[in-house]
Amino acid sequence: MSSRRPIAALPDLLISQIAAGEVIERPASVLKELIENAVDAGSQSIEIRLEAGGIRRIAVIDDGSGIAPHEMALALTRHATSKISSLSDLESVNSMGFRGEALASIAAVSHLTLTSRTRQAEHAWSFQSGGAAPVAAAGALGTTIDVRYLFDSVPARRKFLRAEATEFGHCIDAIERIALAFAQVGFRVFHNDRAVRQWLPASALQRISDVLGPEFNEHGIAVNAQGALLSLQGVVTRPTAARARADRQFLYVNGRHVRDRTVAHAIRSAYADVLHGDRQPAFVLFLQIEPTLVDVNVHPAKHEVRFRDSGAVYRFVSQTITQALAGTAGTQSGGVSAMPDPPGQPSAKPHAGEPAWNPSGQHALHLREPPSSAQRHPAAWQPFYQPLTEDAPTWPLGRALAQVHGIYILSQTAQGLALIDMHAAHERVMYEQLKQALDTHALPQQTLLVPVVFRVTEKELALAQECHDHLVALGFEMAPAGPQSMTLRSVPAMLARGDLEALARGVLRDLDHIGASRLLTEQRNTLLATMACHGAVRANRQLTVEEMNALLRQMEQTERADQCNHGRPTWIHWSVSDLDKLFLRGQ
Repeated sequence: MSSRRPIAALPDLLISQIAAGEVIERPASVLKELIENAVDAGSQSIEIRLEAGGIRRIAVIDDGSGIAPHEMALALTRHATSKISSLSDLESVNSMGFRGEALASIAAVSHLTLTSRTRQAEHAWSFQSGGAAPVAAAGALGTTIDVRYLFDSVPARRKFLRAEATEFGHCIDAIERIALAFAQVGFRVFHNDRAVRQWLPASALQRISDVLGPEFNEHGIAVNAQGALLSLQGVVTRPTAARARADRQFLYVNGRHVRDRTVAHAIRSAYADVLHGDRQPAFVLFLQIEPTLVDVNVHPAKHEVRFRDSGAVYRFVSQTITQALAGTAGTQSGGVSAMPDPPGQPSAKPHAGEPAWNPSGQHALHLREPPSSAQRHPAAWQPFYQPLTEDAPTWPLGRALAQVHGIYILSQTAQGLALIDMHAAHERVMYEQLKQALDTHALPQQTLLVPVVFRVTEKELALAQECHDHLVALGFEMAPAGPQSMTLRSVPAMLARGDLEALARGVLRDLDHIGASRLLTEQRNTLLATMACHGAVRANRQLTVEEMNALLRQMEQTERADQCNHGRPTWIHWSVSDLDKLFLRGQ
């Protein structure tokens, strides 16, 4: 057994290399730190030059305030920074960088050259890591940091780097994340001396389109909510545009891209009723919060934050996104027309022809209240087939023309034709009515004239007895009719026309899966979704024109009516110009 080594202080270089392991994982990590420094310096234009995916070279050239020559050596020293000077500064930091570790860590595992010129200097100065003093150099106003041969001095770290193409992809991801947050800054990116990206200063909405593609905004819904100490702006995509991968999710807290479980879960809960399967929503969201209410000093790489009151943040984000998604009933997927710039950033001049901010993000179809008193004050359990007056104004979802294959409703709108999945649409209407009625304790029961008796297992029988109070609260009255049979005596009034045996079995199945101990809101909604599915009009049921129109009117008054409870679309629309293209009219 070897003898114990004496305790000794580590050399400064080894300390910096250990620290680099926390901050610098790959070329993209270096790039992130350098671009954030450039943003903090007030840059309006940032140029990035990469070679071999950033492994051989990373150069970031900005036009910011610059670094004075007598501060250059200090800038490469650990825990030296201009961002904070006291604990109170740390607790209210609003800059991207503040720890004073990045440049020192990068210099410890690479060959770093710092060239900079301030407004007061007659020329630029250059300083190399490990050098004695800055030397005069040529250079424009701003700072250039040139990093070469990353990890060459740390072979153990070097071997963990991936192929050049992979590392280049990570670099582009890092650039895009920062570019989305700072639309007022222009970016140019070169790889192996070839231009690969260029984004001009723009509005926040235009930058999202430039970076993520115009289809992101085309399927987007604007988000804009202001609270006392926090606000939320950005774009979320419609549930019908959800993706299999969570690769288009960008969350910013006070301009910093972060990963946060609290906000992620809040967003997911807002989409719970409208996402299909395991699909993932896409979003670009800017959460602005009083700096003293968030701790950004959680992770060396600043990827995470900690909120002082995570519950309040959760509720604010969830309610804001829920309201944004709920405001799409009777509207076409026309995309986001505009959005405000994130708070705290100077607004860039919008591109020519860009429309003004529209808080709803909707500009295609507009809901009008029906003229009849029954439609102006609908009861929560009003059946969808109530007749309507024929002298009503133009409706967002149009006038029903026919039922197609017993499944779809064909409707003529002011702009073209709509095709509605009648079961999916009625399912959403019923689901929202059930939630509203249960929340307001106004869910009426209907006693069945002829009780429904059906066979059950001993387990289902015991479950019905155990969950008796839950079932009563949901509008059901069930009682044993024998050792393996059940009597259903009453159901929610709005579901009385559905398949009652299937409805009862579905509710029992959900209760068995969820557990009878307690029903949280999300679990309760699962039950209500099952009830709505069984209570909704089924395929091949023949509807009159009055019944079809009544369903369209209720869709227009129902939140999230453009998706069923499983996230599938309930209707699609073709404009007259779309129809003309199909028939080559005017060509």
